[in-house]
Amino acid sequence: MRAGWVRLWRCAAWGGIGLSLYAGWLTVDDIRDRASSERDISAACDRLVSGAAVMDLQGGMVRAKGSDYDEFRLDARDLPGSCTVYKVPGHGKTTNLFTLVVRGSDPSEPLNWIGDDSGLEPFYSTYGGHKSDVTAVADRRPEARPVGDGTLGWYGNRYTTVRAECGPGSRATAPKLLNVTARADYDDVSAADRERLARIARSAAEKLTVRIGCRSRLLALPDHQLAPVPSALRPARTADGSCHWFARHTEERGQGRLPDRALAVPVRAANPIESCLLAVSPDQVGRIAKGLHDEERDFARSALTHSPWWLRTVSYFGPEARTVGYDGSGGEDEIIKAGTAGHTRGAWWASSICDGRPALHTLSTSYTYDNVLGSQTLSTLFRAYVEDITKRRGCTHVTYPDAKGIRHL
Repeated sequence: MRAGWVRLWRCAAWGGIGLSLYAGWLTVDDIRDRASSERDISAACDRLVSGAAVMDLQGGMVRAKGSDYDEFRLDARDLPGSCTVYKVPGHGKTTNLFTLVVRGSDPSEPLNWIGDDSGLEPFYSTYGGHKSDVTAVADRRPEARPVGDGTLGWYGNRYTTVRAECGPGSRATAPKLLNVTARADYDDVSAADRERLARIARSAAEKLTVRIGCRSRLLALPDHQLAPVPSALRPARTADGSCHWFARHTEERGQGRLPDRALAVPVRAANPIESCLLAVSPDQVGRIAKGLHDEERDFARSALTHSPWWLRTVSYFGPEARTVGYDGSGGEDEIIKAGTAGHTRGAWWASSICDGRPALHTLSTSYTYDNVLGSQTLSTLFRAYVEDITKRRGCTHVTYPDAKGIRHL
């Protein structure tokens, strides 16, 4: 009986040793795989990011890989560029994880776009009618929030963009402005991952400025956490922050055919980009439709599904004011010259000088809504916006669109 127990104990002991050796082998194998993944990520992103930091996203992982295609691997000598990283949960399986995008200002290509281009749509539209309230939530493109006072950049729930102004003493080949964006390519990004993305973006921007000879001073990230970015629109009559001007305007001039919803961002005196999103609810669409001609009521019907009505005001200060453009006739990119004013289909702009630097103030309108509002209403609304923000920012030399300065497509 005792001999049987001894044999059983020996088997259990040897089995335990075997399992320990196997577990140790797996641990070593995982460490090797992670180290290899970190090197691959760093190489794919031209050594601008820490592979370890990227692999800590989404709760951490053992295996990840950069894209196998050159167009999704970054070369900092040739901007704009980007790198894409995939999580590897199993053999032959990959899922989207992370993208780093680097862009520099260019005299022939805008960094910032205005107008009614599909890429600027704030809402996911629906043709099948499954979405009962298209403009309730800016589920496609919520308004970004400033990081700190906005000087360092801005962020959304899945990304952070760090900006760097290349000042005096920069290499002649360096752009005037750099944007470095770290983006999570998965859903349900945690608060911890938002912080990681901000650190990755700032670190990449710092490395890039040194490498390309861009003399820039990047501020530290704020001590407080980056709060979730709201996407639900609120009643415009109670709008605050960047949309407060619109609440005052409708109180003084009446609602008419104007939007009744707003999504604002906090106002920061140093923020180089400040936006306000306005949209029309289904109830307001119905009220507006009663005053439209029969042939215009199709616009109202489409506003409830695939062509929602919205407006967006954005002001750009300093270097950003020289990087704004729109789709011109024939699909050609048009850069707006500093100091000019005018409008084209879906976009209005005015200029000023703020703190001795150029500023550009813009209004974009969605397709069909500009027809419903009409140029006179839009002109009055745009002027109210420009008057408000230039007064608040202490800007001078304000140039508005007029009959001679208006450009039409």
